[in-house]
Amino acid sequence: MKTIHIIIFGIGKVGSTLINQINQSRNRLKQHQGISLKIPVIANSRLVFFRDETVSNSWETDFEAFSVPYKIEDVINYVKTKNYENLVVVDTTASQDFVKNYLPLIQSGFHLVSANKIANTLHFDFYKNLRQNLTKYNKHFHYETNVGAGLPVIEIVNNLLNSGDKIYKIRGVFSGSMSYIFNTFSNTDELFSKVLSKASSLGFTEPDAREDLSGADVARKLLILGRELGLTSELDQVKIESLLPKQLNGKTTLHQFNSRVKELDQPFLKLKSSLPDNKVLRYVGELDVLTEVLEVKLISEERQSVLGQLKGSDSVFEIYTEAYAESPLVIQGAGAGLVVTARGLLSDIIKLSNKLC
Repeated sequence: MKTIHIIIFGIGKVGSTLINQINQSRNRLKQHQGISLKIPVIANSRLVFFRDETVSNSWETDFEAFSVPYKIEDVINYVKTKNYENLVVVDTTASQDFVKNYLPLIQSGFHLVSANKIANTLHFDFYKNLRQNLTKYNKHFHYETNVGAGLPVIEIVNNLLNSGDKIYKIRGVFSGSMSYIFNTFSNTDELFSKVLSKASSLGFTEPDAREDLSGADVARKLLILGRELGLTSELDQVKIESLLPKQLNGKTTLHQFNSRVKELDQPFLKLKSSLPDNKVLRYVGELDVLTEVLEVKLISEERQSVLGQLKGSDSVFEIYTEAYAESPLVIQGAGAGLVVTARGLLSDIIKLSNKLC
């Protein structure tokens, strides 16, 4: 039996869902894959809870009662005193500050699984140094959920590259939240602000929906794919068409934005009304490998096209390669939601576990 010790940072919606999925999957993984997953440490940004064996189904009550303030060194020292093997840190935060801990964690013997896009979109010097440290200390870093939530986009891209295929272009609807918003808005009479509110309540958008509407989330996904393909681009080189009007994209607070979100209704209604019946709005990411151009933009698309037929919160990625030049390889499926994102993290944990002794 192979034992994997998982330390989870971030116990919000995704982190909580992941913990519950691990607890539900524990017996099946032991029986069918010979993997024992244990969670001896869970933490939020301020507090940590240590459990000698693994957290139970009552972990939320235990965390409330027994968690203590911490520094990252406390976690590192704790697992060292316990002599835990096969250490995996899972980052379900969206914190730039937490990413600063990646290097000391790698150097202290931890593998990484992350839903946090920040590490892969910081300055390229950091990106390169992180990978040099992973190689030096023989550690793994899995981040499939950075791009496709539960879809194996990064895995398929790397499989194509490893097979010798050449990727020329990737385009599609990269954001499940933006997919839901424009699929719903294009096919109903609901106001844009109402659709946005629904997307938020369903857990599709970022906690601050301006991250989605500004194009920042799609831009990060686009940059991550570009770097997988060998580009050294920076985030500020991605061309972004923001969907936020200037009066809501300056120094407004989140509360102010939410209170004024109806100001989006008229511009988007006017835009939708200008389209012919056979067209719909889609917010896309497009990467041209040959020209090294990365672009996020709002387009009108034929209803019967791959992008135009999207439903719900599905994302779709069209990958044009030497082998798939005329008819692209298409990856499509749920691109947002707590359950699929947490399941993607669990899949990464299992993939990583299979690489360990």
